[in-house]
Amino acid sequence: MTIEDFLPAPDRSTVAIEPARPVAGHWAGAPSAVASDGLIYLAYRLRRPVGEGRGYAVAIARSADGERFETLLTIGREEMDTESLERPTLVRTPEGRWRLYLSCATYDTKHWRVEVLEADEPSGFQAAQRRVVLPGDPKTGVKDPVIVLRDGVWHLWASCHPLAEADEADQMVTDYATSADGIEWTWQGTALSGRPGTWDARGARVAAVRFLDDKVVALYDGRATAAENYEEKTGVAVGSDPAQLTPIGTEPAAASPYAGGGLRYMDIVDLPGGGRRFYYEYTRADGAHELRTELR
Repeated sequence: MTIEDFLPAPDRSTVAIEPARPVAGHWAGAPSAVASDGLIYLAYRLRRPVGEGRGYAVAIARSADGERFETLLTIGREEMDTESLERPTLVRTPEGRWRLYLSCATYDTKHWRVEVLEADEPSGFQAAQRRVVLPGDPKTGVKDPVIVLRDGVWHLWASCHPLAEADEADQMVTDYATSADGIEWTWQGTALSGRPGTWDARGARVAAVRFLDDKVVALYDGRATAAENYEEKTGVAVGSDPAQLTPIGTEPAAASPYAGGGLRYMDIVDLPGGGRRFYYEYTRADGAHELRTELR
């Protein structure tokens, strides 16, 4: 298995979830998927333009074929007491329960935090039972966690944003943390940063991670400038340590040919019968974002 096996090819993809409207600023994306009991469960964010609600909901859906989804549950931003919702993370625990980690914007600030819900089934999440697991702090917003369970350890990579200067808060690095239970996390430092003068200079956000033999491979979102916020492209980083990843190549590995070129928030699902499914957010010709999938 090589790095190329994890790179998306949009011409081989199909649309899984359409945006609510075919207009720029309306998005369906930021996916997190889990294969379980012969089905694929998908959590994703729904968004309207700034001023019209931003990330207004997270939906949970299921599918027998990985392409056609039935919505099980929708959680609105008001239920989570947040100004905006961003990428969710759906996890099935070793005990068979389900967790939904939600990225929540604190009202009237640039701050983000991550809260978690837990349920017996993906349709059973209740916002009233939420609790904060990654609070961030006055200097740092935390969002968009990527979680991998391996050898009894919970590994997490989260997008962290500096808050000291409001105009700089779109910048991002990816910090790495570990946990014994997925609730109490210990930060291990910054795993991935953008590179000055390159396509990812403004920031690097890990989107998907796979452990391969003696190395770690990560797909990540990057952008060169603040103006490219919301239109990140996908790159590849590797390392022998999950706490230290190095970008490879001088250009994005994948992008949309339309508008700002956004192809971001990629997730990879290993299928029980072999093969994989990719899910990612993709910028369309009309400027809206849709959620696409590929079978490999």
